Amino acid sequence: MKKIYGILIALAFGKLGCTQAPGERPHVLNPAFDKKIGQMLSFTVPAIGVGELNDIQNEVFIFDARELQEYELSHIKGARYLGYDDFDESRLIGVSKDSKIVLYCSIGYRSEKIGEKLQKMGYTNIYNLYGSIFEWVNEGYPIVGPDGKPTRKLHTYDSKWSQWVDPEKAEKVW
Repeated sequence: MKKIYGILIALAFGKLGCTQAPGERPHVLNPAFDKKIGQMLSFTVPAIGVGELNDIQNEVFIFDARELQEYELSHIKGARYLGYDDFDESRLIGVSKDSKIVLYCSIGYRSEKIGEKLQKMGYTNIYNLYGSIFEWVNEGYPIVGPDGKPTRKLHTYDSKWSQWVDPEKAEKVW
């Protein structure tokens, strides 16, 4: 009976497994985008804002949880490809289980799922970039192409998802 009451309380006050209250989420520029992100995420992996990542970018491991074609078009400087559908834990060789890791994808859904997988594998210091690469670009932070040079090209998945990227900040590709 106590379990049933616990579940009912959890449902009344938020999603099951939620580890971050909505009021504690990092800021994003577009309130509609923030609402969409909030609907997509479970907050099972702590969120980090793009400004905070920018401040510590050289002190953490950054992994891209998008598909290879998305990563190869452009990514956050210093990010390593980890993948989503083709996730391979061998890409984590050399990263200790207590290293600070920041994951991102397009908006944060796929990176949250990979974060959950890493948590199950014993990684203890995992963060999901809130708004992910879309918010990174929207806030004016640079991305790089396969040659490591700055680019405006951003894989926005498809026309539906591309609405969340400011056309003044990136050249949308899908």
